[in-house]
Amino acid sequence: MRKLENKVALITGGGRGIGKEIALKLASEGAKIVLNDLDEEPASSVVADIIAMGGEALALVGSVTEKGFAERFISAAIDKFGSIDILINNAGYTWDNVIQKMSDEQWEAIQDVHVTAPFKILRAAQPHFKQRAKDENDAGKEGFRKVINISSVVGMNGNPGQINYAAAKAGLIGLTKTLSKEWGRYRVNVNAVAFGFIETRLTLGNSENDKTIQVDGKEIGVGVSPEILEMSKMLIPLGRPGTPKEAAASVYLLCIPESDYISGQVLSCSGGFDM
Repeated sequence: MRKLENKVALITGGGRGIGKEIALKLASEGAKIVLNDLDEEPASSVVADIIAMGGEALALVGSVTEKGFAERFISAAIDKFGSIDILINNAGYTWDNVIQKMSDEQWEAIQDVHVTAPFKILRAAQPHFKQRAKDENDAGKEGFRKVINISSVVGMNGNPGQINYAAAKAGLIGLTKTLSKEWGRYRVNVNAVAFGFIETRLTLGNSENDKTIQVDGKEIGVGVSPEILEMSKMLIPLGRPGTPKEAAASVYLLCIPESDYISGQVLSCSGGFDM
């Protein structure tokens, strides 16, 4: 029996990078996947991959910051698969600048995607989690549901030029710890994973086409310089950045039954690097 057989997992930002690898990993362990991405092509591609491996999946395309998205996301999962067992708030991006050069738009956009969107999604999921817990109590059973919020070592320690991102990821940790206390009675394990330097299009920018991303019609600069990449190899105790598959594996650890008594925690997946 696979560890997540017939569990229903929701993943935002699931069409590329870490989100894609999370979706594939959970599907390989038997989970039914509902994934979101900004763009149709990557979302549909991941769904096709999951179906090809014998799994079940559904894509919901759009921005997590859109009005009404949270309710549509939760409803899509329940309408298609009947329940929610795992909810992973992974969608996000960076839009860097030092404080004196950062616009209100930059600040607000990063708070919206990293803190406000997860808050709204979790708020929309609350009635379902509450009812599941009540039904189990009435039947004399005990079941657990999982929430994993994707944070960053930047949110734990700060980083020059990323005040908006650091504040947002720190806020997500506060959300995680508070919700673990509110939702313990529903037997929902609420944890966070704080990533360090993981090799994705948002960090590497291998080609000119990867140097920017399109978000709400805006070109957002991404990627790090080769010099910083080389320096990271000296600063990370394990000697290299992590891969998206390694990042996904850390999330998987908090989805399986062995984590049923872990809640309110922040797992650092950083190769020992803490900024």
